[in-house]
Order: sequence, then structure tokens, then C-alpha cells
Amino acid sequence: MPIKEESTIVVHSEDPVKKKEKEKEKLVDGKDDKAEGEDLSEEDLQLRNELEMLVERLREPDHSLYRPALETMRVLIRTSTSSMTSVPKPLKFLRPHYPELQELYEKFPGSVEDKGLFADILSVLSMTYSTPLAGHTTLSYRLDSPHPSAPGDWGHEYVLHLASELGTEYSSQVEKGTSVSSPEMQKLVELAEECAKWFLGHNAEADAVDLLSECECVEKLVHLVDNVNYARVGRYMVSCVNLLIPPDDIAFLRTAHDIYFRQARFPDAMALAVRLNDANLVRSVFNAPANVHMKQQLAFIIARSQIPIVWLAENPEETTTDEVLSALPDDLVACLTNTTLTNHFKAFGKELGVTDPRSLEDIYKSHLEPSSARSVPAQGVDSARQNLAGTFVNAFVNVGFGNEKMMVDVEGGQSWIYKNKDHGMMSAAASLGASLLWDTEVGLTHIDKYTYSNEEYIKAGAFMAMGILHTSVRTEIDAPLALLSEQIENKSVPLRTGAIVGLGFAYASTHRADIMALLLPLVADETLTMSLAALAALSLGFVFVGSCNGEIAGTILQTMMERDAAQLTDKWARFMALGLALLYLGRQEAADATIETLRAIEHSLAKQAQILVDICAYAGTSNVLKVQQMLHYCTDHITKEDKKEEAPAEPAQEEGAATQPNGTNETAAPSAPADGTATEEKKEEEKKEDDDTFQAFAVLGIALVAMGEDVGAEMSLRTFNHLMHYGEPIIRKAIPLALGLLSTSNPQLPLLDTLSKYSHDSDLDVAANAIFAMGLIGAGTNNARLAQMLRQLAGYYGKEPDCLFVTRVAQGLVHAGKGTVTLNPFYQDRGLMSLPAVAGILATLIAFTDAKAFVLDKSHWMLYYLILAMYPRFFITLDEELNPLPITVRVGQAVDVVGQAGKPRTISGFQTYQTPVRLATAERAELATEEYLPYASVLEGLVILEKNPGWEDEKMDL
Repeated sequence: MPIKEESTIVVHSEDPVKKKEKEKEKLVDGKDDKAEGEDLSEEDLQLRNELEMLVERLREPDHSLYRPALETMRVLIRTSTSSMTSVPKPLKFLRPHYPELQELYEKFPGSVEDKGLFADILSVLSMTYSTPLAGHTTLSYRLDSPHPSAPGDWGHEYVLHLASELGTEYSSQVEKGTSVSSPEMQKLVELAEECAKWFLGHNAEADAVDLLSECECVEKLVHLVDNVNYARVGRYMVSCVNLLIPPDDIAFLRTAHDIYFRQARFPDAMALAVRLNDANLVRSVFNAPANVHMKQQLAFIIARSQIPIVWLAENPEETTTDEVLSALPDDLVACLTNTTLTNHFKAFGKELGVTDPRSLEDIYKSHLEPSSARSVPAQGVDSARQNLAGTFVNAFVNVGFGNEKMMVDVEGGQSWIYKNKDHGMMSAAASLGASLLWDTEVGLTHIDKYTYSNEEYIKAGAFMAMGILHTSVRTEIDAPLALLSEQIENKSVPLRTGAIVGLGFAYASTHRADIMALLLPLVADETLTMSLAALAALSLGFVFVGSCNGEIAGTILQTMMERDAAQLTDKWARFMALGLALLYLGRQEAADATIETLRAIEHSLAKQAQILVDICAYAGTSNVLKVQQMLHYCTDHITKEDKKEEAPAEPAQEEGAATQPNGTNETAAPSAPADGTATEEKKEEEKKEDDDTFQAFAVLGIALVAMGEDVGAEMSLRTFNHLMHYGEPIIRKAIPLALGLLSTSNPQLPLLDTLSKYSHDSDLDVAANAIFAMGLIGAGTNNARLAQMLRQLAGYYGKEPDCLFVTRVAQGLVHAGKGTVTLNPFYQDRGLMSLPAVAGILATLIAFTDAKAFVLDKSHWMLYYLILAMYPRFFITLDEELNPLPITVRVGQAVDVVGQAGKPRTISGFQTYQTPVRLATAERAELATEEYLPYASVLEGLVILEKNPGWEDEKMDL
């Protein structure tokens, strides 16, 4: 018997001498060996004897004895008062009789009700057997009972055991091909629902979600939760999303949205509707609340998310933005269009005391740099390059305040623009848009005068500034469209470039059909240079980011098929591929058809586009399969052996080509032969065969997919470490950029140390990218350690103009907005990803995959794409009249409280401030008083407060 086996185990573990002494004592005392082995008390002996008597009664032929015996057995099991760490006594004493009771059950002659009760008891008893006998389990006996007791009547352990068997049984039935609508499956789902209801009522929300997820009916939670447990269920479901594969992740988000919507938690529901990128959900949530202040709060969330305003219309395809706004009250329009953002930002800067403009010397602190940096002759190319660097530093540092001394508050002839040449003038003029960012009224006046300049580069820069100025702000005048649309057909390439790029900035994520009508013909025009066509495609990608627009995608694909190979090999072609990819940003499986089409195009650009579309579709999802797929691309070693076989007659030249530092044939051979034409043709052929740019995009893809989740991001760091050691030169060049993408505006010491090491790499391309990544990681943080590192690098690279230029730009980024802005694309307590922000950062990083061809050449203005990701990192509280309302708040490091019991602290190491306050990427805020109640669920950005009606009563009680 099992009990004897247990006692035998105990005896064998004892000392043999003690064992003999015990046996002697038993013989002397004359005690029963069985009872002594178990060491039972009198109450336990009585209970065991009683249970054995009940089992005996079930063997009797008299049917009238069965019901009382089973009822008594049920009562004894339910009322067992055993501790939670051991098996209840009735189950322990009945366990040896389990096989016998099974046999009795099979031949049980009693009534159906009695047999159902018997099945109930056996269902509980079967928990004590790890290996069920004769195929019977807790679940099977439970299903045999016609009227079983509620699962919770038998205790928590029974419900857990039943739930585990339910999930296993459901999965096995699915594998067998059983229909979900069959009676057997429906019975399992009903039982799962019953167990989930019990879990929800006993603080086991996670168990309820897991069970219904296993039984593929997680949507039933919407009607099971109540106003007590909905928050814990919603938090747990949202935290699970990054660990699920499609389509389960979408099902979880939709269910969580429905739960919040049903409980009238509209800010949470709106956040999930935005995350799902679903226009219908956004519209239904926005129209649901009757409270005008709640609607204003939802409008702030929509404005921060930069989702198309036309989504609020019943027929978004047939409605314009102006028509939607004209139907709304003015105060709601102001919240939706972000027109008040500049006022709040400047007031925030005034509160922090950072409104005064900063000069370049304030940022560089040249007196602290090593002497080598200061001794570089400031003349010729170096001087022009340093002036250009000063343009970007000034723009980033004073972004949004509109009072800097180099461009805005100067006399016409003294402007910094005239200290630059040609393309430098273009970037300098465009910097006006950054300095005056969001301030459309004042900004237009300052920028307009440069649109009449005789210098076409200044004019082009002014067009770009016009677009930058309107980034994330919608105005009634719609000035960018009116001013820039005329320039689209201009014969001047710089002017067309400025207009195309400006439109991309101004209407990012608006899904405006009129912008598509302007730019799409440029993409389709085969006579147009690849640079203009690619920039038009990229601007369309910004405007229709995440929209899956079939017309744009079809046109870009058609262009890739029809243009000749020489044009597709152009350095600008990658931005056409990026424009296509941005259409599918965050849309997962919706990109599959486009990827399949790209596979049919036989050109290296198609492979680049395929990877870009794939990584954009799964951006921020932490999809492990996609990360593995990108790693496979990184392991492709592009060797030169094939080329040697093709052209053995020129071994010396081939050897020279093979030793180029970037692993491609884009750099010239050490010595060019006399026959230049043949060499050029040969280089083009090799470029087609060995274009390894796709590997750089795959590296960025690992970071792009993993950046939404901490564990995935940490694992990818380890992967990058291996790739840095063993990867090809193109991969090594992209890894610092990927690190910057992983932790934008979130400086972490391990990452800073890693990038500091890479910034001294012997390959200057790797070093330059590492320096830029340092700026990206520290963007808008004023991180003192990082600022010191960059000052040292400025000295170290004092005689390397390219690296020094990037170092200066990084210094400007670290002090962006004087510490008041962030580039991190995640907001709403890091729960939502801003699509335009990801698009802007990605465009800049793609330019840095070949920095010498773009940022370090004549296309340095591409650095301004980062402005698409710039947003104030403030928390401002407003009263119900939308006026600033200073209130005491606590700010500390965010703590993950998912699944924790009770009401745990959501922040740690907090400090108390008066609003407005500055929030870092990993920080969270809480109200320090209960005098006011927030309309928003996440205290971030602009939050409207209402007076707590119970506050006066509490004060009176105190």
C-alpha cells in the first residue's frame, strides 16, 4: 500500500541502530505497527476509520446507503482543516482506496445523481495521483458528472489542477482536428469560463487569463471582469502581448481594449486603439464619453500619437481633415491639432530656467577639451565643415524656443546662413524650422523672407524649414501645402528637393490624399533622377506611415521593376525601399503580399527592400522569429572567390579590391588601369553581385524589432557583441547605429561604455557611427558623463574632419532642447510607439549606413529627420479650463507591478516636485495629493485634472 511505502522510505533514511531500538520499543509496548509508522493522533485515527467505513458502505448491495455515504465523504473532504503545505487528511486516507473506488464507480449501480456525486469525489481524489489510473483524470471525472459542484467548492488547488488539465485537453483536441463548435469543445470552454470566473474572484487574474488563452476564448474575459479586477487583468494582458505570436497578440490587445471600454476607462482604451492602428476603434472611443474634459484628454492622446484626424470621421477615405475639424468645437480642435504645444513648451522652459539661448561655446566647452582639438587650423574645408556642424548644434540645442542668436534674432546680413557654402546654406536655412519648431505663427514670418532669396540653396532650405516648422502641428492655414506644392515641378533640383522633403515633414502621419496626388507622379516618373524619386517615395512613406496604402506601394514596386539596373544601384535607391517599408510600419502580416512581390524582382535593391519591409512590419513587437531571420542574413559571408574565378587575368587588381575596409567594391581599387571604361563596367557588375548593404539593414532590423521589450533588447545586446567580433565590415559599421536605436534618449552606462570603445575603432566609419549613436542615446538628456566623453572625442579626432563633425552633432543632440525634449519613440508609459518618430530615426540611421555618401557629403540635411521624433519630455497638469495648474507630484523610476498583489508602489526612489516637471525615459509620475483626480491614466504630457469631490470631506474629518 502507498502509505507503507512512504513509511519504508522514512525508515531507510534513519540510522540502523535507531531503527532496531524503535522495533524493540514497539514489541515492548505492543502498539500497532501500522499506526505507529504513521504516528497518527486519535482524531486522525477516528477520521481514517470513518472514511474506511464509508468505502465499505459503497460496496454494500443496499443502494440506500450510497447517498448518505457519499454526502458524508464530500462534507469531510470540504471541511478538512489541513495546512496549505500538506495534503488534506481525508484525501491522504482515501488515496490507498482510489483504485478500488474507481472499480466501484465503473460498476456503480446507484442513481444518476449518486453516480454524479461519486464522480465529483473521484475527480478531487484523482489529484493525489501524479499518473492517473485507467486513463481517468480530474477533468474526465468532472465531465462525467451531470450536475457537478462549483469548482471553487473543492478549494484553490483543485481549481488549479483542473485548469491545467483543461488546457492540455483542449490542445490535444485541437491537434486531433476536433471542431471548435463540437459539443465536447464547448463543454471544455464552459468549464474554463467557470474556472476563470472563480480565479477572477480570488485575486488570481493571471491564472484566469492564461486558462482562457489556452482554450482560445480570451475574449470571454470582457464579460467576466468587474470594476475591481479589470485593471489587473488589463495590465497583465498588455504585458503578455510582446511574448505572444500573431494573431494571439492582436486578440489580447483587442480584448484588453474592450475591457477598458466597457469599464469606461477611455484613456486606456484609446491607447490600445492607437496601438492597434484601428481607425474604427479610435473613432468609437473618442465619441463615447459625454464629459467634454475627458474628450479633451483623449484629443491630447490623439495629438501626441499623431494619428490622422480623418480617422474621427465615419468615412475617412471620403473626408478631409478640414471637414472633421469644422464639425468640432474650437477648444477640442486646439487639443487635436497641437497648436497650443508651443505655448506649453515655452512656459515649461521658462519654469526650468532654460529659455535663454545657448551659444556653441556653451555646448562645446572648448576650454575643457584637450589642446589638440583647439590647435586645428580653422580654414578651408575644415572651417566650412565646422561652421556646418555649428548649424546643427545650434538648431538641436535651441530647438523650439525660437530665440537663438545665430539665425532668428539677427539682422538680415549677419545671419549664420552666409557663413556656409552651397549645400551648407541649405542646412543652415532649414535650421530655422528647428529653432522655431511648433511655433507656426512666428515661424512663418521668419522663414518667409528667405523664400525670396536669390540663392537657390537658401531658398530650398527655407522650403525645408517650412515643413520642419509644422512637424506634428496641424494649422487652419495649411501654409506648407500652399507654398511648397508650386515648387514640386520646379526645374531646380535643390528647390524640388526642399519642397519634397518639406511636405514629408509637415504632413507626416496625416494620410492626406492631396499630398499623395502631388508626390506619387514623381515616384512613377522614370525620367526623374533617382534622388528626387527616392525622396518623394520617402516623403510619401512619412505621410502614409503604417497605412498599408496599396496605390503607393504598387507604384513604388512598379518603379523598381521598370527602372533599369544602373538606376536601382544608385545610392539613393535605398530610400525608395525605405519609403515602401514605412507604409507597413507596425502592421505585421499585412506586409506579406508586398514581401512576396519583392522576392520576384531580381536586383539587390529588392532584397534590401524585402528586409526593410519585414523589419518595419514587426517594429517594436520583439518577435523572436524575425530576429532570428535577421541574424541569418548577417551570417551570409560575401566572399571574393567567385570574382577571382571570373577574372583570373588581373590578380593584382582583384587582390586590391578584396582588401577594401568596408567589404564592398564601392571604393576604388588602389591603382586604376588605363582602360577606365572596362573597369567601371566590371565594378558595376561586381556591385550587383556583392551588394551587402542588406546586411546593415538586417542589423538595424534586430534592434528595431527588439526595442519594444526589455528582455529582447538585453538579449540583442549580446548578439551585437558577437557580431562585432565576427561580422563583416558592413555589419560592424551598422552595430553602433543599432545600439543607438535600442536605447534612444535613454543613456545606460553599459551601452555608453560599449559605444565609447567603438568610437576609438580603427575603422573610422565604425567610429563615426558610434559617436553619432552616443548622441542618439543621450539625446535631450544633458548627460554629464556623455558630454565629457564627447569633449574627449573632440580632442581625439581634432585632425579628422568627418569624425569631428559627427562629434559636434552628437554634442548638440545630447543637449537637445537644453534637456527638455526626447527622441525616444515610446510614450504613454512606454506602452505606445510613435510611428512618425520611428520613421524619422530610421531614415537618419539608413543615411548613416553609408555616411560618406549622405550625411558627410552634401545631404547633411538628412539629420533633420530626427526632428520627426522630437517631442517635449514634460508632464504638465491643467485645470478644466486648460490653464496650467501647479500641483505636487512624485517622480521616480518606473516599477513593473504586473501581477503583484495588493496596491504596490509603481515608482521607486522618487522625489517630490511641483508641476510642470521633466520626465526621463524610464521615469514615471504620481500625484502626491488626492485633492485632484486626473482624467488620464498615465501621467505624462498634458494631463487635465478635476477637483476630487471627496477631498473637502476628508479635510473636515482630519
